[in-house]
Amino acid sequence: MSDTVSALLRRRALTAGAEPLLTWYQPSTGARTELSAVTLLNWVDKTSHLLDELDVTPGDVVALPLAEAAPGHWVTAVWQLACWQVGAEVGVGGDPGDAALVVTGPDWQPAAAAGVDVVACSLHPLGLPFGTPLPTPVLDYSLEVRGQSDVYPAVRQPADGPAWSDAERRLSQAGLVDAGAAAGPAGRRLVRPTGPFATALAAVLRPLVAGGSSVVVDGPAEPATLDRLAQEERAEA
Repeated sequence: MSDTVSALLRRRALTAGAEPLLTWYQPSTGARTELSAVTLLNWVDKTSHLLDELDVTPGDVVALPLAEAAPGHWVTAVWQLACWQVGAEVGVGGDPGDAALVVTGPDWQPAAAAGVDVVACSLHPLGLPFGTPLPTPVLDYSLEVRGQSDVYPAVRQPADGPAWSDAERRLSQAGLVDAGAAAGPAGRRLVRPTGPFATALAAVLRPLVAGGSSVVVDGPAEPATLDRLAQEERAEA
C-alpha cells in the first residue's frame, strides 16, 4: 500500500470529518472523550508543530513511556500519530537516553533522569494541564501544545521510514499501514487496551486503514458495563 497513516487521517478528515473516529471511556471516573477525524487531526497537527519546536526531525526516535503507562488513552494516540506525521519513530521499551525526546504520563520523574527533553502529559480527559507547574526542564504537554498552530503542512513521509520499534517488532511507515489492513474488517469496534502496539493497532491503525471507528474502554470495567457501552455506542466487541 502506498498510503501513510498520516495521509489516511487527512483523507478521513476531509471525507467523514464529523463522524466519530476514536471514543475514549474511563468507567472508573465516568469520563468520555469523543474525537472525530477533524478534531483528532487538529490535536495531531498542533503536536506535530511542538515536535518541530523541540527539534525532532525525520528518523529521530521519540521514546513513548506514555504508550506503556496509558496505551488506550486518546492523548497517546495523538502522540503516535504526530510522530508518524513528522517522520519520527515511536520507541517503546528502549533506552530513553538514546531518544531525541521522551513523552510520559503523569509519572514523569523516572524520565527526567534520561538527559533528554521530557514532555509530560496529565492525561486529563479534556486535555487540561497539570494542577501545579512542572520543574524545569520537564514540559507540560497541555500548556505547550495549546499555543501551536492548528494546521500542519501535509508533508508525505517515505514509506520505508522508521515508524515503530519495541522488543518484538520494528515497522516502517508502510508496515504500519499493512498491519492496520491485516487487523480486521471495517466497523465500530470496542477496544480493551492491552500492550502498546496491540492497542495502537486496534484503536488507531485498523479504523484508519480498514474504516470504521474505535470505542476504547480504558481501565477496569465489569462485563455488564462493557455490554452497556457496546450497546450505547453501537460497537462490536
